[in-house]
Formats: sequence, C-alpha cells, structure tokens
Amino acid sequence: MISAGDFRNGITLEIDGQVFQIIWFQHVKPGKGAAFVSTKLKNVISGGIVEKTFRPTEKFPAARIERMDMQYLYKEGDQYNYMNTETYDQIALTEEQVGDAMDFVKENEMVKMLSYNGQVFSVEPPLFVELEITDTEPGFKGNTATNATKPATVETGAQIQVPLFVERGEKIQIDTRTGEYMKRVQ
Repeated sequence: MISAGDFRNGITLEIDGQVFQIIWFQHVKPGKGAAFVSTKLKNVISGGIVEKTFRPTEKFPAARIERMDMQYLYKEGDQYNYMNTETYDQIALTEEQVGDAMDFVKENEMVKMLSYNGQVFSVEPPLFVELEITDTEPGFKGNTATNATKPATVETGAQIQVPLFVERGEKIQIDTRTGEYMKRVQ
C-alpha cells in the first residue's frame, strides 16, 4: 500500500478499480485547513488524464505492471503478431490496441509489451530506430533556409520530416517517442 504522502512521479496505483500512473504531484499545505496532495494521473488502460486531490493519509495498492520483451513478427490484416523469444508463445494485437506505436518498427525487432493482470494494454517500441528512406524529393543546391525540412517516407511506410540534405536510400535514426529525425547513420 502506498500512502498519498509518499507519491512520486511514475508510480502506478489501483484507484477505484482502475490503474493510474502518477504524472505530476504536489504536496500542498494551505495556511488554513488540512494539507492535501494534488495530482495528475494517467489511466494506463484508456490513456485519459485526470486531476485528483488526496489526503496525505489515504492509501492505495500499488499496481504491478509487467514489461515483457517480445519480437514483432509480422502484420496480417489489422493484426500485429508478436512472439516471446524465451517461451515462443505468440500473441496478436489489433491496430486499435497498438495505436501508432508500430509506425517505426520493422519485422523481427524487439518491443516491450506492458500488461496488467495478464491483460496487454500497450506496446513500447525501442526509443530509437534506424530506418532507410524509401521516398523523398531531392534537395536542391541553394535551397538552404535555416532548419528547412521536407517530407520523407521510411521503409515501414511512416512519413516524417527530414532535413533537405537527406536523400533516398540513406539510413537515418528516428526518435520513436516524437517521430523526429535525429541523424544520418553510416
């Protein structure tokens, strides 16, 4: 059990039968009245964010979120198929369950599956991936305004903005959290 007085960012709790992660918290001691803890909580299943206040003595059970390394195998229709590389168990998730987490993940790459009580609720791709540019307009000499970018398509089919000097066939590094170009890879 975790008391509201011991809240920290990133802690996952069960509150009223739902699982929340603390995004932000602040202990407040007003001049009059009792102290309280103000929080912003993210529902890990639905993704919704709520603001709640608690008395410092309130206690909640910690939620155990399991993170498993899984290998992304292939996409068939609207199903993404994954395999546990230790037990060889396979699991299929729908596009709705995965969201945009798989935009930059190639087949046979490792991802993290997050589950609560055996129920998978999210897929985390690697933080950075290296992908090849499959389509982009050529950059023209002299077309070099500060931080100028152009659209490009990577080998997974996702579209991102890249600097003008990046050409088709080059490998680049992408931050999967933001979908931003990081650097060229040799």
